[in-house]
Amino acid sequence: MPPTDVLNPSYYHRVVDCQWACPAHTNVPEYIRLIAQGRYSDAYLLNRESNVFPGILGRTCDRPCEPACRRTRVDGKPVAICRLKRVAADLRDDIRPRLPRAPSQKNGRRIACVGCGPASLTVANDLLPLGYEVVIYEKLSQPGGLMRTNIPAFRLPVEVLDEEINYILDMGVDLRLGTPVESMKWLLQQGYDAIFVGSGAPKGKDLNLPGRYDSDKVYIGIEWLEAVHFGHVERIEERVLIIGVGNTAMDCCRTARRLGGRDVKVMARRTRPYFKASPWELEDAEEEGVQIVENHAPSRFVVEHGRLTGMEFEVLQWYEEGGRQKSRTVDKVIVPCDAVILAIGQDNAFPWIERDIGIQFNEWDMPIVDRQTMQCSLPGVFFGGDAAWGPENIIWAVAHGHQAAISIHNHCQGIPLTQRPPQRMTLTSTKMGFHEWSYSNAYSPAQRAKMIHVDLSERFQRLNIEVETGFTPEQTASEVERCLNCDVQTHFTAPLCIECDACIDICPVDCLTLTTDGPEEQLRLRLTVPARNLKQPLYVSSPLKQTGRVMVKDEDLCLHCGLCAERCPTAAWDMRKFNLLIPYAGHE
Repeated sequence: MPPTDVLNPSYYHRVVDCQWACPAHTNVPEYIRLIAQGRYSDAYLLNRESNVFPGILGRTCDRPCEPACRRTRVDGKPVAICRLKRVAADLRDDIRPRLPRAPSQKNGRRIACVGCGPASLTVANDLLPLGYEVVIYEKLSQPGGLMRTNIPAFRLPVEVLDEEINYILDMGVDLRLGTPVESMKWLLQQGYDAIFVGSGAPKGKDLNLPGRYDSDKVYIGIEWLEAVHFGHVERIEERVLIIGVGNTAMDCCRTARRLGGRDVKVMARRTRPYFKASPWELEDAEEEGVQIVENHAPSRFVVEHGRLTGMEFEVLQWYEEGGRQKSRTVDKVIVPCDAVILAIGQDNAFPWIERDIGIQFNEWDMPIVDRQTMQCSLPGVFFGGDAAWGPENIIWAVAHGHQAAISIHNHCQGIPLTQRPPQRMTLTSTKMGFHEWSYSNAYSPAQRAKMIHVDLSERFQRLNIEVETGFTPEQTASEVERCLNCDVQTHFTAPLCIECDACIDICPVDCLTLTTDGPEEQLRLRLTVPARNLKQPLYVSSPLKQTGRVMVKDEDLCLHCGLCAERCPTAAWDMRKFNLLIPYAGHE
């Protein structure tokens, strides 16, 4: 294998599993270290550089970083990355004086954003400090999009939402509430230099089954949650069925429990391993008395004399045939209910975009959008968030917003959209003495901290009582030490190595091997512990001067403990902190 190019930022970035898995590439290990030092404001601001909404996402993120966490390979439980993000958000000082500001002198460019959700707000966050004027059109009477209307206050308090949204709006956004855009052709005629569509996926999917329109007690999930948020719905019937098992279904069932639903069931076509809802959302729903019923497919609404009395389901048995999951009906049952909430997914809706203006749509009636530049087929028009490729989590909308802002800036400056500013990095030694490092490298055997919840007897008293109370100082202190500091890299300098095997002898996980070079597939099998996880790279040094062998390291196993660097008599190994420098619009 050729020697590994550790000066390419993508190599060490890939080793920092949590940061690599995060769509916005948040520097997770560094902000956890800042929390450990009690530097909550610094941790919050580091978070905000990439994810923009630390307080919101510290409560609502789908946490793609956590399944990737290296800690799962040690004791099966990831570091509570998301909950630690909330710690920094809750304990920070007033950070307004340290936030970016829009210059008084504008650059003469005007950008229109459709929808005031996380994607559009991220675009505004990135472009306003560069002197752009940003106009956001929002059809509702409050900003925030589905963050506001579809995430209940018992998960996301309104004061947290307002504060982080206002950090952006207060930079000078021209926010036009209650102003839906009803024609893209009209918007194109308003003289904007670029347009960003961040209108979300605002149309809840319906279920066209017999009896669907014979009762007024069948609700569309996202519409029902929106009606609850704006106070149009204050009660629901006692027996409620939720159809669907995604995160929206969890929000619906838990909200129903707070509005009078005593017998609330979530009806799922499949078994739990196939559920779209996050495991913690399922746990919280069941803790609140919601019953989750598996392998039931709806077949008709049972309506008697204009009154909904139940729903008929086919009971399914799943089996595998030809490598695919198939089902057979083994029974039919009627489950009594007084109301049904449909939470089976969301669709994009673009009736306001005329089909003769140059924006091409695919067979699913979605705009064709370039995944790198976020531009559609009409130059100067960009999409992001759920509006681009369908429903995703907030953090994906933020990542789209950052990339769209780069493209909008390029577009306005006459730079090709494909000319993306490169990622860069810094690599700094953490050495403080012969056997001491500037990070906590001792392995902590502590188990993952468990979030404290408000008592069941209290949480149903009001709709806006936040269920999760946050980590205690003791829990925080324990959890930060569970982080393995994957950004502190074992950096090898081949000319210094004398091939004494000291590092190999002391490595607690046998991730180092001195061997003859060869093709990767052979090299992986010749290591002290065969490297079978192809998703993680091998580090391969240049030939060593003593024997011509190479030092090989399986990045998948390494715990970043630093013992190899402590033991090395020639300092061939060093523990160096890797910092990925992520480019944003106007800031390479």
